[in-house]
Amino acid sequence: MNVETLGPFAATMGGGFFGGILIGYAVKKIIKIAAVVVGLFLAAPAYLQYQQIVDLNWNKVQTVSQNASILLGYAISHIPSIGATADRDATVVAMSNISIPLTGSPWVLL
Repeated sequence: MNVETLGPFAATMGGGFFGGILIGYAVKKIIKIAAVVVGLFLAAPAYLQYQQIVDLNWNKVQTVSQNASILLGYAISHIPSIGATADRDATVVAMSNISIPLTGSPWVLL
């Protein structure tokens, strides 16, 4: 590797690294906001029941939330890029062969 090719290579690697850091930070913030929203969504009915404004059947709430989480897990497991590792590796290799920048950076954070 000569000096002329080292500059673009270093810029690509450094850009991918910092891009991955920014993407990871943004995803972390989005997950925290979603957790707060879900927490408030569950805390509001609990507060209303505590104030005796509504009467909730918590067994039914638990059943519905379990079914929703099972459905979400099933849906996520059938997304092609998240599924089997062989498929994911093939996708990353295919994307890196056509020179799309930042293709390797999200995989570093996983």
